[in-house]
Amino acid sequence: MSRVAQVRVPATTANLGPGFDSLGLALNLWNSADFSLAGKGYHITVQGEGEDCLPDGEHNLIVRAARSFYQSRGLPEPDGVRIDCCNQIPVGSGMGSSAAAVVAGILGAAAISGVSLSLIEALQLAWKLEGHPDNAAAALFGGVVVAVVYGQECLVRQFNLPIIQVTIVTPQINLPTSAARKALPAHVSLRDAVFNLGRTPLVIEALRTGDLDLLGKVMEDRLHQPYRLKLIPGADAALQAARSSGAQAVAISGAGPSLIAFSRQCASEVGAAMQAAFARSEVSSRVFLLETSSVGASVKIDTPA
Repeated sequence: MSRVAQVRVPATTANLGPGFDSLGLALNLWNSADFSLAGKGYHITVQGEGEDCLPDGEHNLIVRAARSFYQSRGLPEPDGVRIDCCNQIPVGSGMGSSAAAVVAGILGAAAISGVSLSLIEALQLAWKLEGHPDNAAAALFGGVVVAVVYGQECLVRQFNLPIIQVTIVTPQINLPTSAARKALPAHVSLRDAVFNLGRTPLVIEALRTGDLDLLGKVMEDRLHQPYRLKLIPGADAALQAARSSGAQAVAISGAGPSLIAFSRQCASEVGAAMQAAFARSEVSSRVFLLETSSVGASVKIDTPA
């Protein structure tokens, strides 16, 4: 009988202030996808986030990722694949929705084909589709990760961390990752590079130990955040509102437009303050009260009796 692969992938946040394109963190917000061999071609259903905008055929990123797996292994594609998605991660939010789709596609394709695939092998495929490894590494390994490209391979180290409250506020504006990247300067000063380099390992240590006071002192950035904040109406005010309402550390989540705040106890108050700041700039927003996750993607195989 045909096997069914149930894949779960967490949301992720990347950069974490100074760790541009190298740091990622898993969050306890999940996309799930059930893969089965059925019909002809690829058929996708989507419930939840993205159900009104994600394509339901071969242009869907999950399908593209699945096909890349088959090509990488020299395997023929199945006659038909059905993928039923239930999404909690907002699309285009800076919370790793594209990485979640890529990881799900790769893991699901391997599972229904009966192929053993390690996490590092999955990451080697995922970062080439994503263009950078930070979100995909966090989605696969969980916890906080450092991931860099070394030649044609990806190097990654994962660190477990205590549960930390996270508030993410997503302004309802359109900020494609491509536009966020175009806003960055082609060259940076040595002073700014050193500023980020010195803080990046301390961000890892602060998260690993749950030291939010330290995190608040080192989650600053000079390479991407000052340029991207200008693209997000109300973002500067929302950052200040988060700190004033009790957040120890605040940053842009990934390429934006979401902002992420870390706090000990007042997550809901932080979210309300940030949302009010965006509203003063006539920008509506959504608040997600989450926690960090040391658990990454998982696959469960069901074989009907």
